[in-house]
Amino acid sequence: MVGEDTGKIRAVFFDFVGTIITREGETVTHQNIVREILKRAGRDDLDVIAVWQDYERESSRLFRDLSGKRYVPIRRIDEEAMRRVGEKYGFEVDDGFWDVSLRMHAVHGRAFPDAVKTLKTLRSMGVHVGLITDSDNDYIETHLKALGIYDLFDSITTSEDAGFYKPHPRIFELAMERAHVSPGESIYVGDNPEKDCRGAENVGMLSVLLDPDGSKKELWENCRVVVSRLFDVVDLVRGLNGS
Repeated sequence: MVGEDTGKIRAVFFDFVGTIITREGETVTHQNIVREILKRAGRDDLDVIAVWQDYERESSRLFRDLSGKRYVPIRRIDEEAMRRVGEKYGFEVDDGFWDVSLRMHAVHGRAFPDAVKTLKTLRSMGVHVGLITDSDNDYIETHLKALGIYDLFDSITTSEDAGFYKPHPRIFELAMERAHVSPGESIYVGDNPEKDCRGAENVGMLSVLLDPDGSKKELWENCRVVVSRLFDVVDLVRGLNGS
């Protein structure tokens, strides 16, 4: 149950990929997934980068179609993307695909340099620190524990929990219910102006876009605040709370 709005920021929620962990780390992870799948299929002769590029295109296409819709396991989407690529290049994807994916994410995932400091500082200020992510539960738990930051989150809300993908309101609403905060007491930080900013704003949360290199400037109008580094969120909360 959400209590009365206190007029203070009591919770900051974060997206995961591109916000807590870097896109560059995801690229390395996905390339290693492809490399391992090809090895298991006996197709070391194929160009890993070419196969990876096709896998990324297929995966992105499938995920775009799911935006705001009912939850379908990401495991199934990733497997389907790899299966389609396998058909193109002539290799089979065995039943161990998801185990490979989880293992590679655990090994190669990289958090932003200021992620730990940001999370710890917010918690020391008495702010609820949450995660709102389009993820399967086993994926996010494995990844956070491998990074050593699982215990830095007071709550974790996934599309699997909510039954919908961002920007559907339910995933944001469920996260706030779990934190016992109102939209006016909540900030959501993400790197996607459409799914993250618009999704948060549609339920009354303050949206913050993380855009380190300014590459999304044409979409800044979707977000109320734009920052270039995660720790800027700490300064934002301090300013809003008058501390």
